[in-house]
Amino acid sequence: MPSPTTRRCFSSLRHQASPLLSWKLTGKLQQTLASDIHKSGITLHSGNTSTIKLIPALAGQGRFFVVGASNSNFIRIPASIHFVTDTFLCTTLTKCGTSVRTVEHLLSALEATGVDNCQIHLLPSSATASAIHHEVPLLDGSAKEWVEAIHQVGFSVAKDYNGNTMDKLAPFLQQPVHVSINDSFIFAIPSQNFQITCGINFPHVPAIGCQWFSSVSMDDCFYKKEIASSRTFCIHEEVHF
Repeated sequence: MPSPTTRRCFSSLRHQASPLLSWKLTGKLQQTLASDIHKSGITLHSGNTSTIKLIPALAGQGRFFVVGASNSNFIRIPASIHFVTDTFLCTTLTKCGTSVRTVEHLLSALEATGVDNCQIHLLPSSATASAIHHEVPLLDGSAKEWVEAIHQVGFSVAKDYNGNTMDKLAPFLQQPVHVSINDSFIFAIPSQNFQITCGINFPHVPAIGCQWFSSVSMDDCFYKKEIASSRTFCIHEEVHF
């Protein structure tokens, strides 16, 4: 679970008036999906089958999960750091006691492909599935199938209830930020270009070991080719039988 310090740091990054960030126009209009997407599969942690239905959303609505048995009894959980309640082995979002976990690959794909507004309906297919604890299907363990499905249906300029478009804003970091938890850390510095360097070190797992990755430029093409296919892995000691 994120520490209070980490929560404060990321909350300040998300706040419009934060001195750490400035929000600037990108010269682009907000986008959504051109059509619906349906994906079903086995979930990683619960082992149940679930179905995701991605539906175009209005401009300004952002990305959010919709879970519940009917339209009159559902919970809408924004895909926001403010609703993150756990990050152990996966990212969990919770609102009013209802949670959705293992959201990271899907949300990564939506962000990287430029889908700014999207309704994410989660429909449990298993009779044994929990009514309040939901999970996104794992698919192949990466974001690859999500990216492929998004490109297959294409994109559409998002409009609000009145048929108006909205400009897309992007955050620009104003000063260096450092966040650490135990032996993990993130360090970000202001730059005109978005670049990532990351590393992992599992000396007790020879098959993983120490690995480093750096991006020259971060765009949809680079993400699709170099990042989307990165798969979840776990070690034997983390598996609950």
